[in-house]
Order: sequence, then C-alpha cells, then structure tokens
Amino acid sequence: MELHASAQFASKLEYTPETGSTNTDLLGLAINDPGIWTDFSVLLTDNQTAGRGRLDRQWVAQPGAALAVSVLLRPTTFTIKQFGWLPLLAGLAMQRAVQSLIDNSEVSLKWPNDVLVNGEKISGLLAEVLPDGTGVVIGAGLNLNQAKEELPVANATSLHLHGVSGFQLDDVLVRYLGSLRRLYEEFSEANGNAELSGLHEAVLSVCSTMGAKVQVLLPDASEFAGTGAGLDSDGRLLVAVSDPVEIRAVAAGDIKHLRQ
Repeated sequence: MELHASAQFASKLEYTPETGSTNTDLLGLAINDPGIWTDFSVLLTDNQTAGRGRLDRQWVAQPGAALAVSVLLRPTTFTIKQFGWLPLLAGLAMQRAVQSLIDNSEVSLKWPNDVLVNGEKISGLLAEVLPDGTGVVIGAGLNLNQAKEELPVANATSLHLHGVSGFQLDDVLVRYLGSLRRLYEEFSEANGNAELSGLHEAVLSVCSTMGAKVQVLLPDASEFAGTGAGLDSDGRLLVAVSDPVEIRAVAAGDIKHLRQ
C-alpha cells in the first residue's frame, strides 16, 4: 500500500490489510510499546471486521469499501481536562477532508463526532482515553465506495454516491491527516484552549447541531428534547429546553436531529 503523502504527517504510519478494530489494536500498541507508538502514530485498514462506534454499535463494511483509521495523540501541553475537544477536533478535520472532495454539497459536523453530507452520515469517530490518562486514540470510519444498498442504515452515504471515484486511499487519507495535524498543533500551541486556538469558532461554523431541534439520550437512558444552542469551554453541547426554561450541558450522549 503506497501512502507516501499521508506518511509525511505521521510520526509512525502502519497499514494492515485486515483487522478487527484499528482502535483496539492501537490502544494495545500504545500501552505495550509507548517508545515506538508515539504522539501522532497512525494505524489504518480498508478491511475492518469488528469496528466499534458510539454506544458499542458495530461498524462493518465490505473489504475496500471504507477507510478505518486510528490516530494516537499524546499531548504534552494540555491534560485530560481538555480531551473533550479532541473528538470535535478530529470531526472538524474529517469534515474539511470530505468537503475538499465533495465541494458541491453541504458537509457538516453533527455533535459530537459524526460527519454528514446533506444530512446523511458519511463518517463517524470514536475517541478512547489510554488507561493512564496520558493520551487518546481517535478512530475514524469513512464510507468510500459503497452503493446505497450496501450501507448499514438508510440515512448514510459514501464518497462514491457523491461522484468521487478513481482515487487511491492515500488521496483521501492525506486530506484527513493533514487537517488533523494542523488543528492538533494549533490546539497544542494554545495549551488546549479552544477559544485561543480558534477551534471553538471553527467547530461552531460547521456544526449542524447548532439551532437544530434535538433529542438527547443520556448514558443513564434518560432523555430530553431541546435546541442546540452552543458549546461550552469544555466542548460540551449546550441545549436550550423549554420545560423548565434552562440551558443544559451535555458531555456525552446520543443526539438525534429532529425534523423542523
């Protein structure tokens, strides 16, 4: 697999022809070989057989139909307190990568980490913190070559369905890693301050959850409805509810956009 363009952005980049989960693999490598798997190490495949999404949902695609890529981040200028911004940072990087390929459609970020094209999901991300709290593995899945009937859910899409074809994996990956590296460096230089780095404003500018009617399912299985109203300094979603009138901050949960 030729990945010369993408490799320039990674401290270590490894392609595997097939694996169960790049996130699971990279978490193990990061724990067992920290001297080799350093900050911004990358593991990828186009044949993931047991991928995981949010809420332990399964994420599987036919060989060659989707990209699965995990990136290890070991920040030194900020701590776990700012880690909540990293999935949003990666989501923004993927949004920019997809937008650069599909320039005639609306590509948006759904909080916290889905990328949508005209409201349909093309990419999802999953961040997992290392057991010692010193780093994060961020996995991203991107639908590449699927036809509509090959996608797992009705409201999903792929690059193929938007006329993007004839590309090598490196052509797509370099756009994501290049964008991710720049955003990560800017965030690190600002010591994890999303306002100073411009990350807060950049995420808000492409986040379709802002102003949308949403249903929020919390990890304890409780739920409520409201309107996406902003992001706080930790990257939590602010939701305006009417009964009672208040702003609620959501750190983790499943967000469903409701029809207006």
